[in-house]
Amino acid sequence: MVRNIIHDEAFLAQKAEPATPDDLPIGQDLLDTLAAHKDGCVGMAANMIGVNKRIIIFDKEGSYMVMFNPEIIKKSGPYQAEEGCLSLPGARKAKRWESIKVRYQNERFQTRFQTFTGWTAQIIQHEIDHCEGRLI
Repeated sequence: MVRNIIHDEAFLAQKAEPATPDDLPIGQDLLDTLAAHKDGCVGMAANMIGVNKRIIIFDKEGSYMVMFNPEIIKKSGPYQAEEGCLSLPGARKAKRWESIKVRYQNERFQTRFQTFTGWTAQIIQHEIDHCEGRLI
């Protein structure tokens, strides 16, 4: 289901709760909502659609990937970026890392580890910031 985008900064500033298998439908809602906004958006976190859970979705080189409970466990190559956000007006500066290693759970809630670089890594960092309640 396509959901409305949340713009309430007080809600967006809350740290997300861990996702559970009961939250699987939220992954589909994120997919549907991101697809509806694909012209101006490459990733989303659950709080952007009004659900305070640690779930993100992002464009991974042309296909969408959902992560439950993502955490960056290793990072290297810091740089400064400027990013926009569907939930917030304008662009903001953000410190990002060229390479990140992420621990997350897949749709079966199996723990996985994966390294990402470049643009994909930047998108993931932006969405994990949402999970942490950091306004981008």
